[in-house]
Amino acid sequence: MKYLITGGCGFIGTSLIRELVSSGSNAIRVLDNLEVGSKEDLRRISEFQEPTQDNLGWCKDGNIQLVVGSILDSSFVTRVAKDADVIVHLAANTGVEPSVKKPMADCKTNVVGTLNVLEAARSGNVGRFVFASSGAPLGAQVPPLHEEMAPHPASPYGASKLAGEGYCSAYFQCFGLETVILRFGNVYGPGSTNKESVVAKFIKRAQKGLPLEIYGDGHQTRDFIFISDLVRAIKLAAVAVGAGGETFQIASSRETTVSEITRSLVSILSEEGLDSVNVVYKQLRDGDVERNFSDTTKARDILGWSPIVSLEQGLRKTVTSFLINDGL
Repeated sequence: MKYLITGGCGFIGTSLIRELVSSGSNAIRVLDNLEVGSKEDLRRISEFQEPTQDNLGWCKDGNIQLVVGSILDSSFVTRVAKDADVIVHLAANTGVEPSVKKPMADCKTNVVGTLNVLEAARSGNVGRFVFASSGAPLGAQVPPLHEEMAPHPASPYGASKLAGEGYCSAYFQCFGLETVILRFGNVYGPGSTNKESVVAKFIKRAQKGLPLEIYGDGHQTRDFIFISDLVRAIKLAAVAVGAGGETFQIASSRETTVSEITRSLVSILSEEGLDSVNVVYKQLRDGDVERNFSDTTKARDILGWSPIVSLEQGLRKTVTSFLINDGL
């Protein structure tokens, strides 16, 4: 199969590519503007080719191409997507806080950029389009979150992801493009050193001797999913029969408070020699929701997917990875 992975140099993209390479039967093309991920991040997974924009023939199975460019360049994206079997659309502005600061930039990338990639998929007769979304389109609702809830986004980020979901639905209904929407929980794991999500941020701050900052009272909850479980869901979404036009919650189905995960991290970090980690509480940020965890029954029934890595196992693997990569 020919995979085009937008944002493929990032945390989730490189983790997915590692898994696809291990099967040895896929041609992989990465489209990335290198604003977050880097060539070095991709090279840690595998060597790759860099074709020119004038010569975008697909590589042989098992090889990787990196094409540097922006999803905001519609004609360029159309050429990059030509002849792909599957597009996994990961490229996005991520996070609530950046979207609150720059809502227009968030909109351009997450709405216009997504529409460009969808249009490229339609014109290129791509078989399956997997869209990376989150729980943010649903906003502040009483969990567990599920696919039939009416969206009420509480941040520009949630609104832009909801727009992307809407266009995926429209392209399925109007054009028959088999779009699959995956609403990710809070993803963490090895390889997330460039992320500013809570687990990665806390480990990096602890390594620097900085206090761990909790926004609010720490009672707000999230649903944390380990990266290998998430990658497995993406792979299934790319091929599962009957998944076209569907939306799936992809998370652990476990509600964990920020204080709980902080205590677990502090304990694991202490075992690894990072003692005296301080925790401070700061004002709750605009756009943050109070509770968040998901019902993943639909993913189990249609994709055949369920999470298997416990939070304790995942946190230990993540801490070990960060310490090894930093030479500690």
